[in-house]
Amino acid sequence: MAEDVNEQPEQDAVEEAPEAAVEEAAEDVAEEETNEYGVTDEELDHIADTVIAALEDILKYFDVGEVTYDEYDGDEGELIIDVTGDDLAVLIGRHGKTLDALQFLISTIVARSLGKRYPVVVDVEGYKGRQREKLENLAESAASRAVSQNRPVKLRPMTPYERRIVHIALRDYDGVDTQSEGEGAARHVVVRPL
Repeated sequence: MAEDVNEQPEQDAVEEAPEAAVEEAAEDVAEEETNEYGVTDEELDHIADTVIAALEDILKYFDVGEVTYDEYDGDEGELIIDVTGDDLAVLIGRHGKTLDALQFLISTIVARSLGKRYPVVVDVEGYKGRQREKLENLAESAASRAVSQNRPVKLRPMTPYERRIVHIALRDYDGVDTQSEGEGAARHVVVRPL
């Protein structure tokens, strides 16, 4: 009888051990969950830190005063860093050209740091957000014209970022298809009726 009492606690310990191991494994899996780009939350934090550090290094050459960085996830899973401050027009430039160059630099820095591309959008005082709304409206207007006139509508030449916005805006629009055409700076979107 004494032997049975001694064996019982050992059995309980053996039965509890797998449950603890399963819970521990589940915690490890939860920590390693990734987004649609295969990046964990920890890696995403590293990306955001890399972007902000690079921006700070670049902005010290501009007389822009105090700036703040807001980071958030975009509709397509991209990381958006919005820079706000008192006088940041110099970072946007004419027709957003300086901001496009800044975007290119930051994307290259992130790709080198990670060893792979990850979508990061650098915005200044919501400029790209406002431009996105304009592009979405332009895309819907072009789609409406393409359907009503039953002919392709060619949009102005755009940056890769702008073309992506148009493609995304119209991917669920019934009756049209989009395609990028042209080379280099003349690359543009054509909206075709189906």
